[in-house]
Amino acid sequence: MLNYLTLIFSCQLAGELARVTLDLPIPGPVLGMVLLFFFLVFKGGIPEQLSAVTGGLLNHLSLLFVPAGVGIMLHFKLLGSDWIAISIALVASTVLTIIVTAAMMTYLTRGSSASDQTEE
Repeated sequence: MLNYLTLIFSCQLAGELARVTLDLPIPGPVLGMVLLFFFLVFKGGIPEQLSAVTGGLLNHLSLLFVPAGVGIMLHFKLLGSDWIAISIALVASTVLTIIVTAAMMTYLTRGSSASDQTEE
């Protein structure tokens, strides 16, 4: 299990190093997740121990939001002065996410229902 926890942190570190080295506008942990995704595709699935490690992290996910909450409280005045722009950005990004998710679900469901009909 420790090996897979090290793998997760190594992917995050590699993503952060790539971001800094290549001066990319993408967060390092996101690049690390892409690296981990390609590793899992190459591996052909999710190993059982990796699933156990990530399950433990997901069970305690709420603890990872504590630093974000502290940051919000620390910069409360700054947020108060820009609340309109922040609210518009939050609503727009939420609506856009719902639209893209619905479009992808429709596209993927249509493809799987067509293949289900050809199998029968």
